[in-house]
Amino acid sequence: MNQDVIHVYLMPGMAANPSIFDNISLPENQFQMHKLHWEIPIKNETISNYALRMTKKIMHENVVLLGVSFGGLLVQEMAKHITLRKLIIVSSVKTKHELPKRIKVLKATKAYKLLPTQLAGNLDLLAKFSFGNLIKKRIDLYKRYLSVNNKYYLDWSIEQIINWDQDEVIPGVIHIHGEKDNVFPHQYIENCITIKNGTHIMIIDKYKWFNQNLPKLILE
Repeated sequence: MNQDVIHVYLMPGMAANPSIFDNISLPENQFQMHKLHWEIPIKNETISNYALRMTKKIMHENVVLLGVSFGGLLVQEMAKHITLRKLIIVSSVKTKHELPKRIKVLKATKAYKLLPTQLAGNLDLLAKFSFGNLIKKRIDLYKRYLSVNNKYYLDWSIEQIINWDQDEVIPGVIHIHGEKDNVFPHQYIENCITIKNGTHIMIIDKYKWFNQNLPKLILE
């Protein structure tokens, strides 16, 4: 393999496993993909410390980090600890200001503390929370993508999303977002590459766009 190959590390969304990237394919003579997995957080671990721990899984220098949804928040936190070639987020947010109003209400009322137990015991609800409303029509197909249902992990993840305090955009981040994303609605997102008819799960069902466009986004 070419010694100048670019290493691309992929981080899935909340509760999802790396199989969401199964259809992502980049030219093997230029890129090597590495799929990251969620770890169960240490008790009272901050997202910054969790991100630092996750950087230990990066085995190469000057890599590309791509994160989906909550994984997008995580790779932005990881980028604060290591030097990257490119930082790419998909179906995610760049700052707390892009979070939708309903999440801000959950933060204000602390109602989010009631969610984890319900999610851990209800795959349909977990799928809807992680992938959006469209998932209810295709729940059997997407059961394979959700494998992290540890209650503490879910509790921690929801709290990190709702209380994420990122105030400014990380310079150079590439943001790819669907115009029909109903988890992080497009209307709250600024300065992104907009995918027509893209939903929160477009990394799965719009994979052809990513296969065609990721190489040039990385190389440019």
